[in-house]
Amino acid sequence: MFDNKAIFDMLDGLGIEYKLAQHEDVHTMEDLIPIEEELGAKFFRNLFLTNRQKTMFYLMLIIGDKPFRTSEVSKKLGVARLSFGSYEVLEEKLGVHPGAVNPLSLMFDKEKEIMLVADKEILESSHVCMHPGSNGQSIMMKTSDLFEKVLPHMGITPTWIEVTGEA
Repeated sequence: MFDNKAIFDMLDGLGIEYKLAQHEDVHTMEDLIPIEEELGAKFFRNLFLTNRQKTMFYLMLIIGDKPFRTSEVSKKLGVARLSFGSYEVLEEKLGVHPGAVNPLSLMFDKEKEIMLVADKEILESSHVCMHPGSNGQSIMMKTSDLFEKVLPHMGITPTWIEVTGEA
């Protein structure tokens, strides 16, 4: 089951600087605007995807307002027809609900079944925001800390793709 404390223990143990904001639960990208202003960084969308056979799973990180086309990402990954993974599978694999999934949640993927796929444009941001397992909290950290320290510590290497939003 999901343990928010484990995420903070990992970040603290790695010496990662982050800023935490407590807030009402958020459910849309529009709800995030005041939190982005408070924390001084943007959120990216975290999309839980699966292949047609539901045997391969992906966590896709994409800039918040960028159009997303499953056909484009499927083609770039060489996977036949991606679709959104179910709430039940997400909860089973990571112990979080769709509004709170993020790269930090992958620490609970004990079987390493979920591939992290990220839009290259994320690297243009100096800082990123995400929910540490609950959409009633948000943290901001350096993008470089996430991709150069935290994810390697978790044994995760993202697959980088350029998302254009075109089919």
